[in-house]
Amino acid sequence: MNTTFPSLTFELIVGFFALLVLTKVLGKTQINQLTPFDFISALVLGELVGNAIYDKETGLHYVLYAITLWGAFIYFIEFITQKWKKTRSLLEGKPAIVIREGIIDRDQLKKNKLDLDQLQHLLRDKDVFSFKEIEYAILEPNGTVNVLKKTPFQPLSQQDLNKQSQLKATLPICIISDGQWVEQNVDQTPLTTEKLKGMFTKEGLQVKDIIYGEYNQDEPLYLQINHYPFIKNISV
Repeated sequence: MNTTFPSLTFELIVGFFALLVLTKVLGKTQINQLTPFDFISALVLGELVGNAIYDKETGLHYVLYAITLWGAFIYFIEFITQKWKKTRSLLEGKPAIVIREGIIDRDQLKKNKLDLDQLQHLLRDKDVFSFKEIEYAILEPNGTVNVLKKTPFQPLSQQDLNKQSQLKATLPICIISDGQWVEQNVDQTPLTTEKLKGMFTKEGLQVKDIIYGEYNQDEPLYLQINHYPFIKNISV
């Protein structure tokens, strides 16, 4: 082997700081929201650094260039998804409701290449061992499942002690995201965009002022706004 301790040490230090800078530039989503593409990106970056350390025919400067270029590609994708909302579902994926009102959606399972055994495994990770406990289950883009349990199976809260608990759990629906309508979600509510616009106008609001809007049955609309007051509830 031609590798010497000084050269190996130098290459390890350079590779370490190159990856450190790259992760700082790309942000925490590379770790906290690890999608299949992010996972592949991490493997590629690790392989590039490994080549620099153990393959003497691959110069370190070439590997640093490859890491920089690959990081630039990932950063560009992140920039696009932040800038243009419509690209997010294509480039990042979108959540899928695999259990709706206690009913398993076989079409969504098939579309997401998920079988019942895999779904049960994901649910057990959430301490759910029976389908009868579930009102809604959402498959996230990173492959995890989040669960809204039926009311009898939800943990008791202080709010439940102060008022009568509702009979049926309901799923909050995002109707506005980053100042834009989520049309497919608005269609799942008894409201229309025109009616909502009228309600916002009375409050002196426009859709572009709203960072996040949420509809929940039998509750006021929950809005987060980009100016004071930052949170507003509007009765439906």
